[in-house]
Amino acid sequence: MLQRSILVSALAVGLSACVNVDLQSAEAPSVKPDLVEAASEPIIGPGDRMPSGRDIGTRSAVVAPNAAAATAHPLATQTALDVMKDGGTAMDAAIAANAMLGLVEPTGNGIGGDLYAIVWDPKTKQLYGYNGSGKSPMGATLEDMQAKADAFMDGEEIPPFGAAPVTVPGTIDGWYALHERFGKRDMADNLKPAIEYARNGAPIPEVIAFYWQFGPQRFGPAAESGMLEEYENAKDTFFSPTPVEGSLFRNPDLADTLTKVALNGRDAFYKGSIARTMDSYFERIGGYLRYEDFAAHQGEWAEPLCVEYRDLVKLCELGPNTQGVAALQMLEMLERFDLRSMGFGSPDSLMAQIEAKRLAFADRAAGYADPAFSGIDPKVFIRPGYNAERGEAIDITQAMVPPAPGFADADAKLEDGDTTYLTVTDKDGMMVSLIQSNYRGMGSGLVADGLGFMFQDRGQLFSLDPEHPNVFEPGKRPFHTIIPAFAFKKDMPGCQVRSVAAEEACPYEPWLSFGLMGGGMQPQGHVQVILNLIDYDMGLQEAGDAARWEHRGGCEPTDGLNGDACETDMGKVHLESGIPVETRAELERRGHEVECCRANGGGYQAIMRHFESGAWIAATEMRKDGNADGY
Repeated sequence: MLQRSILVSALAVGLSACVNVDLQSAEAPSVKPDLVEAASEPIIGPGDRMPSGRDIGTRSAVVAPNAAAATAHPLATQTALDVMKDGGTAMDAAIAANAMLGLVEPTGNGIGGDLYAIVWDPKTKQLYGYNGSGKSPMGATLEDMQAKADAFMDGEEIPPFGAAPVTVPGTIDGWYALHERFGKRDMADNLKPAIEYARNGAPIPEVIAFYWQFGPQRFGPAAESGMLEEYENAKDTFFSPTPVEGSLFRNPDLADTLTKVALNGRDAFYKGSIARTMDSYFERIGGYLRYEDFAAHQGEWAEPLCVEYRDLVKLCELGPNTQGVAALQMLEMLERFDLRSMGFGSPDSLMAQIEAKRLAFADRAAGYADPAFSGIDPKVFIRPGYNAERGEAIDITQAMVPPAPGFADADAKLEDGDTTYLTVTDKDGMMVSLIQSNYRGMGSGLVADGLGFMFQDRGQLFSLDPEHPNVFEPGKRPFHTIIPAFAFKKDMPGCQVRSVAAEEACPYEPWLSFGLMGGGMQPQGHVQVILNLIDYDMGLQEAGDAARWEHRGGCEPTDGLNGDACETDMGKVHLESGIPVETRAELERRGHEVECCRANGGGYQAIMRHFESGAWIAATEMRKDGNADGY
C-alpha cells in the first residue's frame, strides 16, 4: 500500500528541492530547476523597453479594430482569428481554439475535462454564464471513496489518479450548448483545424513541453502502486515519446474522436459509440462511470454574480460549485482600503489583500459546493453589507489567526448541512470568457481505448466529511477551481463621482473579458488584475505582467468542517521575485510566513474594449507560451 507521504515523494521525482510539485495546484511548477540551481550566479536581466509605458510591462498590448483573441498557444490564437475572418462569431472561434488547445496543451485541458464560460451577447445586451461541469458516478458511494482514500492517501483525501476522482466530462456538451445560442458556423468547420493538426502534427512550445515531462513521473508511481488502474493507453497516447520543445505531436485517436463529434454532434460523445467505449473501458478497469452517467449529463446556464468596486467597475463571476464568488468577496472587503495611496507591492497593500483572501477562503472552504445538494444560495456570500462587515476584521499591522466562516447564521440550511483560459471578441461586440480544465496536471492518468484524451481528476475536490456541503455523493458536481471573469466599467469622465446624475449619465458598459489559470490562485489573481487596472493605473498587459502574490494553505473545501487545518493552519504567502525584499521582510514581521519566489503565477489572458475608439486591446501571459492577436 502506497501511503500519501510516499506518493508525494514519487510525484516530485526529477524536481529540485526548491521546485516541488504542488499537489494543491492544478498546474506544474513554473520555475526551471536549472535556473534555481544557478541562482547563486550573476543573473543576466532582460533588455530595456522604450519609456512608452511602465518598466513592469514585458511587451505592448495588441490593438485590433475588428476582432481579437488571446490564448495559451499561438496556434489556438491563430485558429480563433481564422474562424472569425471566415464569418464565425467569437463563440465559434472560442470553440475552435479550445479544441486546438486540447490537442497542443493536454497538460491543462481537453475534452476529458469540464468547461465554464461567461458571454456578453451584443444582440440581447445580456451577460450569460454557463456551467459545463460534470457529475460524480451514480454507481459510486462515499464509502467507496473513503476506502480509496484509506488505501492510497492515509484516509485524508480522494486519490488524485485513477478512476476514483473521475467525473463526467462536460466540455463537449458545453461547446454544443454555447454554439446553439451564440454560434454561426457549422461545428464540423469549427473542429476541423484541431482534427487536421491532430493527424498531421501539432507544434509543442517551451512551457507546455516543460509541464509535459512531469506526466510519466506522476503516473508511473501511481500505476505501480495500484492507484492508477491502467496506464498503457496514456503512455501510448502522450508519452511515446514525451514531446519536447520544437517537436510535432500527433494524436490520430483524438482526431478520430473529434471527427465523430463533428459529424454526429454531442450525442456521439454522450449517447453514441464514444459513450459505449468509455462505458466498456471503466467496466474493464474496475472504474465507476457507466453509460448511464454519460447519457444523463447536461450542463446548465448559470446567472453570473456581480459586485461593484469603487463605483467604477463591476466584476462578474460564476457561483458555486466553482469559486468565483471568492473574488467578489475579496473586492468588497478591500473597498475601504486606500490601496492607491498604499502603493503597489507595499506591505500595507499586500496585507489588506492577503487577509481579505483568507476571510473569503474561509467561506469557500465551508460553503462552496453544488447548490443542488447543499441548498446554499450563492448570493448569501455577497448579500449587502456582509463582506464589508467581514472586512472590518482585517488589521494590516498583524496577521489574524485562522478565520472562521462568517455565513453560518445567514440561512438555516447552512447549519444542516491544470487549466487553460482563453478569451475571444468579434466585430459585432460579442465577448467570450472561457476556461477549461482537466484539473491537476494532465488529469487522472486514464485514457479510454482508442479515444485519444485523458479523463479529468476533478472529483478529488470532494470532501470525505459526511457533514460537509461538498461531501462526495453520487450524481453530484464537485467543488471547482476554474473560473472565467468579466467586468463592466463606466465609460464617461466624472463617473467616479457618486451622484444621481452620474449614475444616470454613466451606465456600466461591457469592458473586460479576462481570467487566469492555477487552482486557488484564480480568484486571487482576478482581484490583483482589477486592482492593478483600477487602483494602480496599469495598462492591460502590465496588469498581467506585474509581480503577483499567492496565499496557499489554510482550510480547503476538501477538508472536514472542523479539521485541524481550519483551526490552526495560517498558510504561507508566496511572492514572485518582483515584490520588494523589504515587503517580504515586513510581511514576516507582521505574522506571515513568506516564501519567494514560487507564486503560482497562472496563465493570464485578457481583452478590453477601448471605449473612445471602439477597438479591442488584448494582452497575454508572459509566463506561458501563448499570445494575443487581432485584426
